[in-house]
Amino acid sequence: MKPKVLLIEDSTSLAILYQQYVKEEPYDLFHVETGKEAIAFIERNIPQLVILDLKLPDMHGEEILDWINERQIPTSVVVATAHGSVDLAVNLVQKGAKDFLEKPINADRLKTSIALHLQQVKLTNLVEDIENKFDRTRFHGFIGSSLPMQGVYKIIDSVAPTSASVFVIGESGTGKEVCAEAIHQESKRKDKAFIAINCGAIPKDLMESEIFGHVKGAFTGATADRKGAASMASGGTLFLDELCEMELEMQKKLLRFLQTGTFTPLGATKEMKVDVRIICATNRDPLLEVEEGRFREDLYYRVHVVPVDMPPLRERGNDILTLATHFLKMYAKEDGKKFAAIHRDAESTLKRYNWPGNVRQLQNIIRNIVVLNDDTHLRLSHLPEQLTRNQKAKTVTTQTITSPQTAPDPTHTSFAPPASEASPTDVPERPVTIRPMWQIERETIQQAIDYCDGNVLNAAVLLELSPSTVYRKKQAWEAEDEHQTV
Repeated sequence: MKPKVLLIEDSTSLAILYQQYVKEEPYDLFHVETGKEAIAFIERNIPQLVILDLKLPDMHGEEILDWINERQIPTSVVVATAHGSVDLAVNLVQKGAKDFLEKPINADRLKTSIALHLQQVKLTNLVEDIENKFDRTRFHGFIGSSLPMQGVYKIIDSVAPTSASVFVIGESGTGKEVCAEAIHQESKRKDKAFIAINCGAIPKDLMESEIFGHVKGAFTGATADRKGAASMASGGTLFLDELCEMELEMQKKLLRFLQTGTFTPLGATKEMKVDVRIICATNRDPLLEVEEGRFREDLYYRVHVVPVDMPPLRERGNDILTLATHFLKMYAKEDGKKFAAIHRDAESTLKRYNWPGNVRQLQNIIRNIVVLNDDTHLRLSHLPEQLTRNQKAKTVTTQTITSPQTAPDPTHTSFAPPASEASPTDVPERPVTIRPMWQIERETIQQAIDYCDGNVLNAAVLLELSPSTVYRKKQAWEAEDEHQTV
């Protein structure tokens, strides 16, 4: 099937001319004259590329670009603009447009631009297909496709079918219990019970009863026999979270249970045997706990057969935005709110924050935002001060460092080692003159344009830059030269 290119142009004569330009090209060029027709076309059949005229009879082209961005429609947009609107076109490139074409568009420029952007779309789709084939964005209760999470998924795949003990290690809120449930669901025990015990939330004098159960009269208040977690998980999986919080005496009893598969309920005389897989977890450093005498070394080696290190959220890159968007849409649907996406200014702040509470903290913050606000996008103004405080401090610090009163003159800087550090072998004969980067950049770009006989698009390809970047810089330099001449 041929790629589809949508031309949004209110001039019928220009549209016919452009269609003549590309009639022999390996794609279909469709034409609409108004913004309303364009939106209807995109909703019916998403094109790979949109060529967008800014001045339309019923709306401004920028509104269509915003509409595409808000709905995260997978299409590339190239803006077509008259000479006097180049500054606006550059602004639209910053908002997500891939490039701009300055009118009047000649045949070679149009064909080259369309071919270039369709090739980029094709390569992007190919990469996404490969990623989808080998990487997973969702895995049981997990959401995320970052490399650290792909490693976690692969370990789960490998260990789940076995009977090996697993020790999940990670900060609070990283999803240790989700990991344990995923191992259970991938194992042969998935049809049996998954029982979770938080060892840090149970008083020490009740821990033995919680895990092994008790018989009537075993202690004050034991008015009936009670099954423990070990019995309830028989045939399935027992997950012991925050294992390092367990008292040493209870650790000794747990070790015997792990070695023999047998236990005696509190107050009973008859030993019981169960078939249970044990998965343990901690948010502490287990080796440090062993060294400090708070965790039995023999128990550590018994449970630490296959370790799974859960990455903190701050190391998961774009997973932060994927999770935030998931929670945003989920809570918006629950509460009947309009939230559908995250605005770009908020995206950068979410990715820069350290997230000490990890996924749990992110989830709670998004929940709070949805409850207290109602908007189509989560914006920077919605974020709590704890997320934006560091950003403001960083801005103030940067402004102080680059203050005109303290900043060195970048025009000519000479570097020479301090006298105390200099040696006959490393002291240059003369100081090295460092030129400003903008001068070198301008010369390099101009040389590429001259080499391509003035063809900016070809020069951009050689420089491996976006054509819009080259156009914008070229225009700024020309305007500066004009100003200096005047």
